[in-house]
Amino acid sequence: MRTLPSRFSQPRRCFAHLIVTMSRHRFRLQFLSLLACAWILVPAARANPGGATITYRRVFKGSSPEFIEIKVNDQGKSTFDIRQLEEDADAEPFEVSAAVQKRIFDLAAELKYFAVADLDVQKKIANLGKKTLRYENGAEMHETSFNYTLNPSATQLMQIFEGLARQQQDLVLLQRQAKFDRLGVNDALMQFESDMDHRLLPEPERLLPVLDQIAADSHFVEIARSRARALAERIRNSRDH
Repeated sequence: MRTLPSRFSQPRRCFAHLIVTMSRHRFRLQFLSLLACAWILVPAARANPGGATITYRRVFKGSSPEFIEIKVNDQGKSTFDIRQLEEDADAEPFEVSAAVQKRIFDLAAELKYFAVADLDVQKKIANLGKKTLRYENGAEMHETSFNYTLNPSATQLMQIFEGLARQQQDLVLLQRQAKFDRLGVNDALMQFESDMDHRLLPEPERLLPVLDQIAADSHFVEIARSRARALAERIRNSRDH
């Protein structure tokens, strides 16, 4: 086998050494890049383990209910606590659709997530209850309170939360009456129908399961079954259009 002169082999050794050196540098750069990404992402994950949450609280002594607190999380976790002030706190989970959740966060963004000036109207008016809006996202927290506001975004946000509270009250009442007071079911249905007529409920379709249950159960009086059936049909028709 023919051996190449040293003047030919020397450049090859240099070239091989250059390739190894470049590979090592490339590996070091990639490793440092991964470390930098981890340094950036880990604190962010720790700061925001459960996503952002918007809370609406209304306290109005002498009303019914006196206390409402609804929390909506951007990851789909929502809770409600509706009661009189002397009662113990009892937050329970409930469902909020992606569309309503998005609308809530969009309105909060318009209000700079409540890092805004006082929303309360600068006039002396009757006490309508203290409303508080709070935004929490990791270590970030903003909160604002008002009795009455003229801000359209704040008003829409309040109406959505009050509607969710009313809707949950209607649902709980219907479920309780269906279980413990069958003769009172029709009155509960009439209350729900009135709230629908006044467009107070953001998602009346949440009550479809209990409406269908009442409509199909012969143990309930016929007037209640007919009303439940008509309300369910009305909800489904409005949802399809």
